[in-house]
Amino acid sequence: MTRSAKIERKTGETDVKLSLALEGSGAGTRETGVGFLDHMLDLLARHGRLDLDVQVTGDLETGAHHTAEDTAIVLGQALDQALGDRAGITRYGAALVPMDEARASCAIDISGRPFTLFEASLPAGATGGFEHELTEEFFRALANAAKLTLHLQVQAGTNAHHMIEAAFKAFARALRQAIAIDPTESGIPSTKGTLTA
Repeated sequence: MTRSAKIERKTGETDVKLSLALEGSGAGTRETGVGFLDHMLDLLARHGRLDLDVQVTGDLETGAHHTAEDTAIVLGQALDQALGDRAGITRYGAALVPMDEARASCAIDISGRPFTLFEASLPAGATGGFEHELTEEFFRALANAAKLTLHLQVQAGTNAHHMIEAAFKAFARALRQAIAIDPTESGIPSTKGTLTA
């Protein structure tokens, strides 16, 4: 079974081309024009065991907001498409990840119900062209487009780079668990019989 998707989305603000394979190794290139976002997508692909190619051009003269949010929307759409009817998936995933002095936890339910609880006290500022508050915007857009229930908390840290990196790694590890095929699950893991409606 190949679980993959390819999506292109063009607006007046960004042009996003993305391909995703759920059974991967972290292969692919990430080029958004925002150095720190590329680094975070590299982490997400590697720790999520995803093959991910991302090419984005956008209105970076206004900041990274549109690029970060639209990249997340397309990534969420690709994840939603690649998961199909969700038959056989584990559905739930959780991870706790330290990154030096920082620590983040993530819990995911591939529920079909978009919801994001994001808790973090990130220092103000930007790293590599990525404003720190865009971390929440990125994950909220991704969870909405992928129809995930997402609880993501940065529990400790003083260095914004470490704190955001821990959040991305925790998300990647939790996602890896949730999308994994459960060999004991013969159908859709829900008493409703659906995780898409």
